[in-house]
Amino acid sequence: MRRSKNTNSAISVIIPVLNEAGGISGLISQLRDLEGGKDVEIIVVDGDPAGCTIKTIRDAGVVTAIGGRGRAVQMNRGAALAEGDILLFLHADTLLPRNAFTRIQEAFQEAAYMAGCFDLGIRSARKIFRITERCVALRTRITRTPFGDQAIFIRREYFERIGRYREFPIMEDVELMRRIRRRGDVICIIPDKALTSARRWEREGILFTTFRNWMLQTLYCWGVSPKHLARFYR
Repeated sequence: MRRSKNTNSAISVIIPVLNEAGGISGLISQLRDLEGGKDVEIIVVDGDPAGCTIKTIRDAGVVTAIGGRGRAVQMNRGAALAEGDILLFLHADTLLPRNAFTRIQEAFQEAAYMAGCFDLGIRSARKIFRITERCVALRTRITRTPFGDQAIFIRREYFERIGRYREFPIMEDVELMRRIRRRGDVICIIPDKALTSARRWEREGILFTTFRNWMLQTLYCWGVSPKHLARFYR
């Protein structure tokens, strides 16, 4: 593990990675270029025991660690290392809006908010993705259950108090959001877009990927275990 020298950040960005050597340095540079990005703590947790992704990181201020494979396991590992009061869990293929850190800090000035997310944006010019984005925005506001590619953020003390992520192979983000809602706590939705890669949709097909994601969430809500659902997602 490599420890950052800067331990005064209000926000800790936690990035779980696996086989992301080609893009991780670009993501870190994008984070540093955001408003306030020079001051945030960035933690990258590699699910590869050999650390092939984190070995490529040249930013000496980034905290790096090896975690057990699985996004929930890696995010919990990153949270345990974090020193910020706010945890932002970021997928390696997602870019934040330029004012993301300011928007998060402004949101948490409202004491009722315990966690939050951004609206989903998809990095593609294809018009069908604009329909997908609108559908996700509507679903998020109706269910108050954002997915991980919407850059979930949460107060660190609250995250620890409610028991962190359940270390499921899939649906760890949905389970966390449902747990927050069952407690009667409030989730903030920032209307700015976190832009995620279109690679999964492009590779597997837009309609298939969208339908599968909705079906997996429905089956999970009906009580099907994440272990069984993971076979269909992979």
